[in-house]
Amino acid sequence: MLYYSTNNPANRATLREAVVKGLAPDRGLFMPEVIKHLPADFFDTIQDLTFQEVAYRVADAFFGEDVPAADLRAIVYDTLQFDTPVVKVKDNIYALELFHGPTLAFKDVGARFMARLLRYMLAQPQETSLSTPLPLGGAGVGPGQGGGSLVSVLVATSGDTGSAVANGFLGVDGIHVYVLYPKGKVSPIQECQFTTLGKNITAVEVDGVFDDCQALVKSAFMDKELNEHMRLTSANSINVARFLPQAFYYFWAYAQLKKASQLSTVNSQLTICVPSGNFGNICSALFGHVMGLPVKRFIAANNANDIFYNYLQTGVYSPKASVQTIANAMDVGDPSNFARILDLYGRKDVQESLAARGIAQPLPSLTGGEKGGAFITGATYTDEQIAETMRQCYAETGYVLDPHGACGYRALSEQLQPGEVGVFLETAHPAKFKDTVDRILGIDQPIPAKLKAFMEGTKQSVPMSRNFTDFKAYLLQAAND
Repeated sequence: MLYYSTNNPANRATLREAVVKGLAPDRGLFMPEVIKHLPADFFDTIQDLTFQEVAYRVADAFFGEDVPAADLRAIVYDTLQFDTPVVKVKDNIYALELFHGPTLAFKDVGARFMARLLRYMLAQPQETSLSTPLPLGGAGVGPGQGGGSLVSVLVATSGDTGSAVANGFLGVDGIHVYVLYPKGKVSPIQECQFTTLGKNITAVEVDGVFDDCQALVKSAFMDKELNEHMRLTSANSINVARFLPQAFYYFWAYAQLKKASQLSTVNSQLTICVPSGNFGNICSALFGHVMGLPVKRFIAANNANDIFYNYLQTGVYSPKASVQTIANAMDVGDPSNFARILDLYGRKDVQESLAARGIAQPLPSLTGGEKGGAFITGATYTDEQIAETMRQCYAETGYVLDPHGACGYRALSEQLQPGEVGVFLETAHPAKFKDTVDRILGIDQPIPAKLKAFMEGTKQSVPMSRNFTDFKAYLLQAAND
């Protein structure tokens, strides 16, 4: 399958190019030319399959043309060595717990899959380039081979991405990971998870906000001199190998609820609420829906960074500087994956698929309307509202929400309609935000052994300004060492 750029569909790439490059030559995001529909019998029997079996079927629709079945199955099964269970919180409201992986965050799924797929891709023979070549090759070096065989993975994180990617790639030969994170704006436990690893992981502490980190990564991809000396790729959700596999657990959530007799394939009343920051997570869910996943509608829950919420109300996308909140992993003022969502629903094949299922165009900028359709709605909450929700949920149900899950829980509670079954995403273990959770709930949240192990390490980080010139100089020096 080929992949095109959201900025120029004429710029095409193979899967290998899309994964290794991360970003298209014109700074656009890669999109698959075809989004395959899964057959009806898959959904009829999905409740009888394991998580790995469900995920493999979804992965095959995405990557099956490019990765042999046995290899793809091995990648999927090795990725998913943990469950993502659906847990009942109250009547008709369930948490999809995505914190049972190695770093206790939802990004373990996408990061582990990408690490394994990238390692597989790098072990295969080089292919002929289809896209306009990104300047990745120096003299006498093949396409994508700048700086020799070592691949440098650049990843910007607002909290959980860094730890998931760092641990997914830890110890992988031929790959070095640079994790860029905003100084003082991730939780202490999150910071421990990617600053104490050493080996092939370097933590870069940027004096700025997440958007500054993301800008440094994107600028690095577009810098000709850097790419002549280094072989760069990204592990943020801008990479197709990171965000597409996140669709796995939406299908698995549906399978679990169907097995528990909470849903039927016909006339599904499933509503999914996704705490949203850079929008890779909800984007993967929307891809799953286009593939046939029976979801009635989606809710995107924001913290005070309300860019998408305002867009749904006005039809105008107005990115702005992010603000710091207690739900720090969602502190994004210019979500990268908004471009993918806009592109997805602008496609003729997707519009025809939606129309066949009786769903009106969900995005206001594509219809000229002032508000989005009922298929995708939004919500935005202040820190005070998030804290209030955490206290209320704990008092009423005994369930401990992390600040991000609290946004999802509140939006779902407020917007769930009679007869619907709602699922919100608990994207990270509450212990990753122990200070905040303990202060708000007045409890002593236990720290799982996995997290304690990270906290025993010694912090190692490289201080960095938000100036790209400084970051470029650092990378060039690292390439020459």
